[in-house]
Parts: sequence; structure tokens; C-alpha cells
Amino acid sequence: MTALTEILAAMTPVDDGWSGAIPADWMQGRTSYGGLSAAMALHAAQRCEPDLPPLRSAQIAFIGPLAGPVTVTATKLRRGRTAAFVQADVVSDAGLGLRATFVFMADQPSVVDFDQRAPVGHRPPAPGTKLWSGPEGFFAHNFEFLDMKDESLRPADLLRWGRMKAHDGIDPMVHVMAIADGLPPSAIRLFGKQIGPISSLTWIINLLTPAPVTTDGWWLLGAKSDFARNGCSSQTMTLHNADGVLMAEGMQSVAIFG
Repeated sequence: MTALTEILAAMTPVDDGWSGAIPADWMQGRTSYGGLSAAMALHAAQRCEPDLPPLRSAQIAFIGPLAGPVTVTATKLRRGRTAAFVQADVVSDAGLGLRATFVFMADQPSVVDFDQRAPVGHRPPAPGTKLWSGPEGFFAHNFEFLDMKDESLRPADLLRWGRMKAHDGIDPMVHVMAIADGLPPSAIRLFGKQIGPISSLTWIINLLTPAPVTTDGWWLLGAKSDFARNGCSSQTMTLHNADGVLMAEGMQSVAIFG
């Protein structure tokens, strides 16, 4: 198992950005786990400009496979009085694999104060609960999971507690980026017994707090799809902390090959 902190600490500055590597035990098939490559992109973006405000939103395109040595570049697109836009690319020998646009923005004074985030009633796994982890050589081996059997789940819904086995010492925003993609696309439940290839194409994630926090590394991951047809699916996503408070919302476009 390779800890995320070790991967990020091994990233070194080079002339055109940062040099790093995606370990074999963070792969999912022929490409990197999307949460890892997105976390590496954010790690580089945070160092593109001094004194960046907190991450507010990320728009990520999974363009091609990423494996082995990679180069991560981060470019400031614009920094105004309130927000900074930074583009980050992750490139491997196979070419451009990920492109992300990160939006950093501090809290602003506003007359609007509205919060309808209803906390969920689920609680993190108690000590001694039987958890599952992926096999060695697959990204999920770096995580612990507990799938929820909620009666309210619809045919293409997923709900899962998850945490990285090594979750201490990670920047809170990078932590969110690394864990929030920990579910497979929810349309996978529609396959039945014969599961075919399925892959995320794009990912938008919006942070609802400048300081996401949780307890013991646990996050509740949710994904819901209302539509899957002609090889395409669209899903919404949620990330709650251990106290059941919604920390981030997202959306993905998914390709279904089968």
C-alpha cells in the first residue's frame, strides 16, 4: 500500500511543472484511480500561486489513461479580487490524461444566508465492523469501505462509507478530492450479473465549506443516476462527513461500454 502523502511528497519541481508517479497499487485497470490523479492536479495547482484562498469548485475531464511517471503542470488563468482560476494538466507517456480547472475563492460578505443541507442519519462504521477493501494492485486496496443497504436507494443509487487506510496529514481539500471519487459510477447497478466496462468522462465537484473536516477519516459517498441510455449516463454525487453534514456536491458524465 502506498499512502497518498507519500505520493504527493515525492512530487518534485521540474522546468515545466511537477514530476511524479502513479504507483501500480493506485490503478483501476489501465488508468489511475481518478481521485488520485485529481488530487495530484490540485496539489500542483495549490502551489501555482501564493496565498490562494480555499478551493471552491473543480471541473475535471478524464481525457485518457494515466500510469507510471507523470508530469503535472499548473497555470494561472486569472486571479481577480475574489476568485482565482488555475488549470492543471496531468500527462503520462500516453499523452494528456487529465485536465482540471480549479476555482479558489474566500468567503464573501453577503446578505444571503441560506442552508437547507439536511444531515443524514447514517453513522460511520463502529469499531469492529466488518469492512471490505480491494485486492492488492487495485486502488481500492488503499481504502476501507462499508456499503449501505438503505431501503430508500433506487435502482441506480449507491451509498457507501469510505476512508483511506492512511488518511492522516493530508491537506483537507486534497483529502476531499482523493476520496470523493471513491464510488464506481452508480449506473453499474443497472448491469445486473453481467457487468460491462464503465468509465467516468467528466467530474464537477463543488465544496460547500472552506474547511472540510470529518472524524477518523470517514466520509459518506453517495451517487444517483436518473438516466442511462445509448452508452451515456449522468449522475449526481454527495459527500457527507462523519457527523452527517454535507461537505460537497458533484456531478459526473459516464460512458457505458456494454
